[in-house]
Amino acid sequence: MPSAGSRTLSRPIVAAIDAARILGVRAGFRSDHRFIGVWPVVAGGRVFARSWSLNPDGWYRTFLDDPRGTIQVGEREVRIRAVPVRSERIRDAVEQGYAAKYPTAGSRGYVRGFRSRRRREATLEFIPR
Repeated sequence: MPSAGSRTLSRPIVAAIDAARILGVRAGFRSDHRFIGVWPVVAGGRVFARSWSLNPDGWYRTFLDDPRGTIQVGEREVRIRAVPVRSERIRDAVEQGYAAKYPTAGSRGYVRGFRSRRRREATLEFIPR
């Protein structure tokens, strides 16, 4: 699934994110955002997340304005760039990833909600910068 010219995070970082239920994300290089928890998904060795709320001042919209940010992987902070996902094939893979990674009764409503058109369109890939 990697696209030509795209870079991916290192295998150990991707494996740690894949094993984690929550990923700390700080959006924007120039923003005053703090780290917040998002649900990460790994598909094809690449790291993705979808925004639930799509608030104008939230992490997703901040990344659209300023794609540079940081993720927390264990005790480590990794500088990333957030790239909007346009591919329906990749969006489908992310959906499948959410269903597989978050199967609990409490998570199912969110997994279903992530299938909505507006949230599918809010899929970001995190790549190193």
